[in-house]
Amino acid sequence: MSTLVGKAFPDISVKATDYLGDQYYLNLFKEAQEKKKKILLFWYPKDFTYVCPTEIIAFGEARAELEKRNTLVIGASVDTCEVHFAWLSTAQASGGIEGVEFPLLADTNRNLSATLGILDGVVQESADKAKLAMIQGDNVTYRATYLIDEEGKVFHEGVNTMPLGRNVDEYIRMVDAYTRFQEKGEVCPANWKDGDETLMENRESVSSYLGKKVSLN
Repeated sequence: MSTLVGKAFPDISVKATDYLGDQYYLNLFKEAQEKKKKILLFWYPKDFTYVCPTEIIAFGEARAELEKRNTLVIGASVDTCEVHFAWLSTAQASGGIEGVEFPLLADTNRNLSATLGILDGVVQESADKAKLAMIQGDNVTYRATYLIDEEGKVFHEGVNTMPLGRNVDEYIRMVDAYTRFQEKGEVCPANWKDGDETLMENRESVSSYLGKKVSLN
């Protein structure tokens, strides 16, 4: 799987649903360009599971902060719109994600997730051409995350294995850092967060920054 960073997000439309039960198609490449917004797209393996609702609810809680930063939040899995809506309609105390208002992609045909290369299924070719190839694994997605800019280009991607939940605050930090670069051309050092000093791309700025870090320690 090659990286998408610096490249256009795939121009593929996928069915989606929301907490109202409305169904429609979303093309995130065009959505970013037409609305002139960044997009945070996060994939999770399955509805009605354990780690997945904790992530979805956490992204839901961070949605207002991301929207302040001109960023849309969109979740995705290979479940159907009907299963998504059932989960969106189930109380959190019962394992549901009621209260989450951003859309969920239903990539049931796996066109987008296969293009991204984030499915855990492995095709086992049969020696007998008369027999169908078998898929090993559930053929669901890893916990993949994409940050897409207003031109439809990816500026961050990451993939976690199934048991590892994500740190939502890190994506807010990434959006802040990229926006700072977009607006002022400034680069951001390790562990930078909004309000911290940035770097300009020259040796003197790096030396000055590191000197301050040393003096603080």
